[in-house]
Amino acid sequence: MRLSLDGVRLPPMAELQALNANITTLTVDAIVNAANSTLLGGGGVDGAIHNAAGPALLNECKRLGGCPPGEARITHAYQLKAKRIIHTVGPIWGGGSKGEAEILASCYRHSLRLAVADSLRSIAFPSISTGAYGYPLELAAPIAVRTVREFTRENDGIEKVIFCCFSGDDYRFYSQLLHAPGA
Repeated sequence: MRLSLDGVRLPPMAELQALNANITTLTVDAIVNAANSTLLGGGGVDGAIHNAAGPALLNECKRLGGCPPGEARITHAYQLKAKRIIHTVGPIWGGGSKGEAEILASCYRHSLRLAVADSLRSIAFPSISTGAYGYPLELAAPIAVRTVREFTRENDGIEKVIFCCFSGDDYRFYSQLLHAPGA
C-alpha cells in the first residue's frame, strides 16, 4: 500500500491503458499468455505467443509441468521483445456458478505477483478466458480491471499495465471501462 508522509493512502501509481494490438509485438517487461493447463501451446493467444517466441519456449514450458487454473508460471521470452512471458490458465466459462470469477481474478493476481517478484515494471495482459474458454467479455473485463487496480494500489513495483485487445470491439470495451466515472 502506498502512503503519503501523513499516512493518507495514495492512488495507484501504475498507468493502466487499453491497446488494440498483437501482444507478441509489444515492448514491455512481461506479456501474459492465456495458456492451457499443459503450457505446451494451443490456439489463439497461446499459439501466437509460442509461434513468435520460437521453439525454445516450448522446451522451457515442458520442464514446468503444467499450471492449474488461476495460477501462473514465468518463462523467458526468447524471440519476443518482452523480457518474460507469464503463463496463466483462466477458467472455462460454465455459466458463472463454478467459481469462474475468483479463478479469473486469481490469474491476474498471480501474474502480477510474479512480475513484482522478478522486478518487472510493465506488463501486458490479453483478455484472459474470453476466447476459446467462452468467458463473456462484459463479465471478464471488469474483473480484470478491478483486480489490477486493487493489486497496484496495494503493491509497489508495477508502473504500467496494458490490456492488449486483439479486436477493435474488445479495445473499445476496455477503453470505456478504464475511463468510466469512478473507475
